[in-house]
Amino acid sequence: MEEKTVHVPAISCRHCVLTVKREIEELEGVISVDGNKETKEISVRWEAPATLVQITDILMVIGFPAE
Repeated sequence: MEEKTVHVPAISCRHCVLTVKREIEELEGVISVDGNKETKEISVRWEAPATLVQITDILMVIGFPAE
């Protein structure tokens, strides 16, 4: 299992966090997604077949690119 916290500057509200969580949770292998609108961070835990590249690609596609 892997875990990563990324900074997502485009997060501005609870709805943004919920949108990000919903989209990432659909990826096979994702175990959990937590977000914090104040710090603009998303923490993801996953295992194969999910990868960090897939997770960051999803963030880019939905308009919430990670730094």
